[in-house]
Amino acid sequence: MTADEYGEFHVDRVSGDEPLLPARVHRPVDLLRLLLGVVGIALVLALATFAHGTTQGLENDIGTGAKAAPRLLINLAGLTSSVAVLIVPVAFAVERLIKRDGLRIADGVLAAVLAHGVSLATDLWVAEAAAPSIRDALTQPLESGGLTPPVHSYLAPVIAYMTAVGMSRRPRWRVAMWFVVLLDVVAVLVGRYTTPFAIVTTLLIGWTVAYGTLYAVGSPNVRPTGQNLLAGLRRVGFRPVSAMRAEDVINPDHPEHSELSERGRRYIVTLEDGPPIDVTVVDREQQAQGFFYRVWRRLSLRGINQRRSLQSLRQALEQEALLAYAAIAAGANAPKLIATSELGPDAVMLVYEHIGGRSLDSLADEEITDALMHSAWRQVEALQSRRIAHRRLVGDALLVDRSGNIVLTELRGGEIAAGDLVLRMDIAQLLTTCGLRVGAERAVAAAVEVLGPDAVADSLPLLQPIALSRTTRATLRQLARERSKREREAVLAASEAAKEAREARAAEGPKDRKTLRAERNAAKTAQKRALEEASEEAREEDLLAQIRRQVLLIRPTAVIEPAKLERLSPRILISWIAGAVAVYLLLSQLANFNLGDVISEAQWGWVLIAMFFSALTYIAAAMSLLGFVTEKVSFVRTVIAQIAGNFVKLVAPAAIGGVALNTRFLQRAGVRPGLAVASVGASQLFGLGSHILLLLIFGYLTGTHDTPQISPSRTVIAGLLTVAVLVLIATAVPALRKFVSTRVRSLFAGVVPRMLDILQRPRKLITGIGGMLLLTAANVMCLDASIRAFGGGDQISYAAIAVAFLAGNALGSAAPTPGGVGAVETALLGALSVAGLAGDVAFPAVLLFRLMVFWLPVLPGWLAFTYLTRKGEI
Repeated sequence: MTADEYGEFHVDRVSGDEPLLPARVHRPVDLLRLLLGVVGIALVLALATFAHGTTQGLENDIGTGAKAAPRLLINLAGLTSSVAVLIVPVAFAVERLIKRDGLRIADGVLAAVLAHGVSLATDLWVAEAAAPSIRDALTQPLESGGLTPPVHSYLAPVIAYMTAVGMSRRPRWRVAMWFVVLLDVVAVLVGRYTTPFAIVTTLLIGWTVAYGTLYAVGSPNVRPTGQNLLAGLRRVGFRPVSAMRAEDVINPDHPEHSELSERGRRYIVTLEDGPPIDVTVVDREQQAQGFFYRVWRRLSLRGINQRRSLQSLRQALEQEALLAYAAIAAGANAPKLIATSELGPDAVMLVYEHIGGRSLDSLADEEITDALMHSAWRQVEALQSRRIAHRRLVGDALLVDRSGNIVLTELRGGEIAAGDLVLRMDIAQLLTTCGLRVGAERAVAAAVEVLGPDAVADSLPLLQPIALSRTTRATLRQLARERSKREREAVLAASEAAKEAREARAAEGPKDRKTLRAERNAAKTAQKRALEEASEEAREEDLLAQIRRQVLLIRPTAVIEPAKLERLSPRILISWIAGAVAVYLLLSQLANFNLGDVISEAQWGWVLIAMFFSALTYIAAAMSLLGFVTEKVSFVRTVIAQIAGNFVKLVAPAAIGGVALNTRFLQRAGVRPGLAVASVGASQLFGLGSHILLLLIFGYLTGTHDTPQISPSRTVIAGLLTVAVLVLIATAVPALRKFVSTRVRSLFAGVVPRMLDILQRPRKLITGIGGMLLLTAANVMCLDASIRAFGGGDQISYAAIAVAFLAGNALGSAAPTPGGVGAVETALLGALSVAGLAGDVAFPAVLLFRLMVFWLPVLPGWLAFTYLTRKGEI
């Protein structure tokens, strides 16, 4: 510690600052600019394709104007720009190297090299594969008979370099660089060495490659250090001695404190005179964290959007300052803002009075008393009296001061003049935050004590995961996984106990057949009862359901139906993507096919019969599912779910999509999750067995002179070998072997008991097996009608048709493509051709069959999927 010329002491000591700052950061805005650049290039090429006449007229106008310009002046401008366009970047690099900023220059050189490569690739594409209209728009004929380059391979690297090194941030260099670039552009345009579209494409390629490089390798971190912070505090009148990261003081070992959170870096600053102060530093990189998540929330949710996703640093500063003053004016306990300032062009700071204490997250559960929760609810009541929403009432935003009162922090994301929906969201969030620590009963009681039962009851429609903070949703998901694990372990333990009891009874001694049969039936019944009891005992309500139940005890008439908050959900987005994929796949299959000839040659009576059997498959599928469900489920709704399953196949392999949809449908219909999975699993297991059995039977019936020739393709062989290798690896590695055995045991504990239960109900068993046989028969008859529609009924037997369908269906279920597209058609064509069906009949017949069972039901499937989603059935 040394005194300066005024006799004052300054100790610039910062704890835990620089080691926490990464050398490079990946900015979401760079990725956004990269995507915008790609879109811009696509638009330029599209405009060049569809507006060829306009572009040709523009080129002619430029050529006409160029003839009036002196040739000497054009040549001089071209020579000057060609030399300067290389000298200016080199001079900037030398200036940066002198200032020891070599990493930035390295980024620029990398971007320039990549831009040069992209330029050469674009030139090759335009010359060899591009449409003639694009080639005409990007090139200009030369007097020698050749063409000008579509992309200027020297200018695109310069643009990429200039953008990557950040020359635009330095006014003098920016003016010099753009002057040289514009001079070069004018020279080549007037000299008729390029076209306007080529220039625009060149600029966009350089700009896009630069931001792609910056996002890939990261930009140098320009966040202010602790030393910059101390200097900034002196500029606004403070006399700091040292600064320490607030996270280091509270809990330096907490893993979350090693990461830079979205709320900014916080410091506790010691002053030479007076109490310490709290300082929050917000910079551009930190502000960009969570950008895409905020954009998604803004697009997907209705009326509960937080502040604008794109904010300048000054807007963020003003937002937090406004909320800090508004909260104190409302009577809430909040840190007092005493100063604000910028820390250079890339960061701002907010200075608060220091409040000692600990966050709610750092307290032990027994330290969270009812009085402490009452204090938290009083702060929320004060905010809501002035219609102020906090928007982030989680544990780390609730500070417990030395007197045991709650202080609200993290007001950056708050909102003034908030609507009723947002205010009720705050109540729902704080209910969940308290419930996670002290349980639903105490959390609800504390809220009702302060806010009253009506305000708490009004928040129930907002008590849903999508309305809660991201950290709270993650915690709820973790608790759900733990509950599921406990239930699974209880079922496995009960199954193991039942197995040991059965083995003990079997070891007692020989018994007659009647006694053995009675004991086996009794053992099955006892095992089923034990498994159901174990599952019921292990079943727990989730926290949100517990909170609703506690509120309903106080207000039985409260509305608990969740509010419709989602405008755009991942499911809806996937639905639209699936529709686009379906259209693309259908058009690709019809591209080389004369549909007119097929329509004229088809026998429409057989087409209608094929349509009838296709519709019959959905009734059969519903029977095969309900046959393995002991609970009461609507048959009509089940048929609708099977129709919706045809739409789901567009985005998932056939087997996976159907299993997921049916499981979800049964759960929504009131079947417990474990039993729903077991029912669908039992149906799939029986279906697999019947499929293999039918394939063997019909293969035998077709005769040995046909079936041996139907050999699997190389893809099937490769797939089988891959599966065999994976099985060997899974059995050889102990960790994988344990994981697989645990999964298989859970399947045995769930599916097999459900199958044993079904075996004791002959009507259900007949319905399930009958539905499977009817499903296979309807598909075979649909394929047969498709063949007869083109006159091939006498060329092939029913058994051969059945073998072709069963083989194609099996391959389609194993194929990773949506609905088995490609694999099913190939398998059907191969099998039918080997069985003796002519190719000119097999191809349109397979197309008609797939049209009936896969493509035509897409629209009804989408309508059924939308209907069930709106009704909450899936």
